[in-house]
Amino acid sequence: MSNRPPLSADARRMLAQAGLCASCQHVQLVESARGSLFMLCGLAKADGRFEKYPRLPVLHCTGHAPSAADGA
Repeated sequence: MSNRPPLSADARRMLAQAGLCASCQHVQLVESARGSLFMLCGLAKADGRFEKYPRLPVLHCTGHAPSAADGA
């Protein structure tokens, strides 16, 4: 079972277009005060090779790790 809360329709649309980030265990969805959604890469906190908010879709990433929810 996933620890992530249920996703809004906007979040599901974003994930559908996110590439590898959609299935990565390091991704966090962040909502701004104005309601905009962003994908935060958790690897960026400790490793400068990764962008904090990568441009989507991400098609190649050396840090990609499939999330447990994706059956990996």
